[in-house]
Amino acid sequence: MPYTLFQGGRKRQSGWLRAVLACVTVAVCAAGGLLLFLGETRWSGRPDRGGTRTGEATPTVPRQLRPAPAPLAGGGTALSPLAVRLDDPQDRVHLRFKRQPRSGLLFDLDTGRVLWRRDPTRVLPIASLTKMMTALVVADRVPRGAKVKITKEALHSKGSAVGVLPRNKWIGVNTMLHGLLLPSGNDAAIALAQRAAGTVPRFVRLMNRKARSLGLTCTRFSSPHGYKNRGNHSCAADLAAIGRAVLRSPRLARIVKRRQAVLPFPIKGRKIFLYNNNPLLRTGYPGTTGVKTGFTDAAGLCLVASARRGRVRLGVVLLHSVNPGDQARKLLDRGFAFARRSAG
Repeated sequence: MPYTLFQGGRKRQSGWLRAVLACVTVAVCAAGGLLLFLGETRWSGRPDRGGTRTGEATPTVPRQLRPAPAPLAGGGTALSPLAVRLDDPQDRVHLRFKRQPRSGLLFDLDTGRVLWRRDPTRVLPIASLTKMMTALVVADRVPRGAKVKITKEALHSKGSAVGVLPRNKWIGVNTMLHGLLLPSGNDAAIALAQRAAGTVPRFVRLMNRKARSLGLTCTRFSSPHGYKNRGNHSCAADLAAIGRAVLRSPRLARIVKRRQAVLPFPIKGRKIFLYNNNPLLRTGYPGTTGVKTGFTDAAGLCLVASARRGRVRLGVVLLHSVNPGDQARKLLDRGFAFARRSAG
C-alpha cells in the first residue's frame, strides 16, 4: 500500500519524497500565517464585540462589561416597543410647578409620545414603584390559582405591610398581588418573590433580567419591594415603560385600577379588606386606571399614574414630588385638554 501524506508510521522515505514533503510543509505554514494575519487585522464589523479598524488588535469584552444599548435621542429607554419617545424635543404641554418634582413625564400610553418632561432620564431611588416589576415577574412565573406560603422572612419585613399575614399559611396569589399593589405590602413582596423564584436574591436577578428584556437603560433592582434605596434605582423614562407593561397585562391592570378590594383570606371572618394608596383613586379623579405609589426618605413621594378619557389614555410619572396627587391631576388635565384640541 503506498505511503500517504499525514498517514503516520515509521516507514523511511526516499530522497525525492522527503523533498516533496518539505515543500508542502513550507506552503501550508505560509498559508496559515497569511490567514492569521488577515484575521487579526481586518475590520470586524461588530462594534458590540469590540470590533476595531485595520491594523488594531481585537479585544474580547466579557458580556457583563459590555455597554448597555445606546439610548434614544435625549436618553431613556431604547429598542423596546414600550419605550416612551424622547427623540422629539418639543413638549406639547407646558406647566411649571412652584416646587418642581426632581423628575417627571406626561405621555400617551398607547403611542409613547411625550407631552411634558422634566429630567426624564435622571437616575433616582424609586421606593415602592419597584413593586411594579415585582408584579410583572410574578405574573410571568406564578399561574393564576396558585398559592403563596407566608414565610418567617416575609413577616419580618420592614416598612409598609399587609400586616395580618398568618405564618406558614397558604394564600391565593391573586390576593397576594392585591396586597402587593394596593397597600404596597413589603411582606407580600417577599412572600411572592420566594414563591416565584425560591429565594429573594434569585428573584431579584429575574427582576433585572426582565428590565434588560424591556430595554431599560437606567434601572437596577436590589430588592422586590424597594424599601432599601441602595442599588435600587430607575428614571422616569424607564418607569413609564414599566407602567405601560403593567397596564398591558390584563391580570395586573384589573388590580391596579381598584380603589379597594375584599378578598378571601385565612383569618377570622375569612376575608381581608385592602385599600389602594393611589391618590387619584382615593380622591375620585375621573378615569383613573392605576398604577403605583412609593415613598422613602431618600426617594420622596413617587407616583406612576394613568387615566383614560374616551379613546385617550395618558400616563404620568413623578419622582420626589411634594404633592404627586395634585401635580398628576394638573398634568393630566392639561394633557386631556391638548388631546381635545388636537382632535378638534
